[in-house]
Amino acid sequence: MKRETINAKNAPTPRGGYSQAVKIEDFKTLLFISGQIPVSDDDKVPEGFEDQARLVWRNIDAQLKVAGMSKADLVKVTTFLADRHHTLANREIRSEYLGGVAPAMSVVIASIFDEKWLLEVEAIAAQ
Repeated sequence: MKRETINAKNAPTPRGGYSQAVKIEDFKTLLFISGQIPVSDDDKVPEGFEDQARLVWRNIDAQLKVAGMSKADLVKVTTFLADRHHTLANREIRSEYLGGVAPAMSVVIASIFDEKWLLEVEAIAAQ
């Protein structure tokens, strides 16, 4: 697969570890990951935002692994936050997980299905 990060010079510079666009060519597999929620495999929801965010990224990682992929294959991530006050913590935890991987990204402040959930993250990966 050929992957190219695109950050047009006449558009805003990305802030926070993402790319304005990711172009993929000659890929074999495309994986669409539904919104991952902060619920563990034993149906528990952690209390604080940081614990919820780390659990969501673990859940994304689990989906990637079953598909034979890794975080390096992520090309688009959309995060839904229940409260804009979690923006900075979200960016820090996302950066912990992604490291140097910089997919195209959106963050949306939204009312989330269950009031206990402080975020939900969906993703697209390609190989």
